[in-house]
Amino acid sequence: MADNPRKGAARIADVPPGVLADLNAGRIEAATLSENLATDFGLLLSHVLPDLASRAHEIDPRAGVTRRMAMVADLVLAGDAENRIAHLARHPSDLARGWATFALAALPGLPLADRLSRIRPFADDPHFGVREWAWLALRPHVVEAPGEAIELLTPWASDPSANIRRFAIEATRPRGVWCAHIAALKSDPEPGRALLGHVRADPSRYVQDSTANWLNDAWKSRPDWVEALCSSWTAESPGPATAYIVRRALRNRPTA
Repeated sequence: MADNPRKGAARIADVPPGVLADLNAGRIEAATLSENLATDFGLLLSHVLPDLASRAHEIDPRAGVTRRMAMVADLVLAGDAENRIAHLARHPSDLARGWATFALAALPGLPLADRLSRIRPFADDPHFGVREWAWLALRPHVVEAPGEAIELLTPWASDPSANIRRFAIEATRPRGVWCAHIAALKSDPEPGRALLGHVRADPSRYVQDSTANWLNDAWKSRPDWVEALCSSWTAESPGPATAYIVRRALRNRPTA
């Protein structure tokens, strides 16, 4: 489905009862993050994976949303994991497909290259939410091995799909949102230079914003490195895309 096929609720409290019932039953996709946050994970799990209905109470509704995603993944892996993941991967509910990414991320003993290969379809999912869950699910592995992750993801930054390019950038942000920071990249962002170089003049605003946010993350601890990189990009690639990225990257720099 296309992003935002209908106008969704901007606040959890504004989700109409009928829409919430459809979300909880897995009949429709969320149109906004608020609709995802309003969804009852236990009810949705009971509809999507009926064999786990008796364990739905193990998902703590008071936990943060990424923690609840991980809780569901633990349940999915407790048994016939591969068949459950396959079922979730093709489910009409975007949240169910997001659960598949967290289950794939939690599979034991999978090399990072294989894990990336299996998560890649979700990184290019038509739904904005699934694409976010994909990089958030993978993020702990990036934090654990940032050098390997950047090496594997650098080719993704040249992919024809803007979604794949954006995933490569978002997954490796030094700070990021709703996720652990990457201490090594905060102190030394240089390993990200080649990856970022592929998108310094990206035509997609989706990718431009992610690239600018990566650099803004790094600027908070290494403004010298970011400002030098932005200066070289401006000289080497003086187009509107690069100018936009540089302006957004340096948005917190004090003005004279």
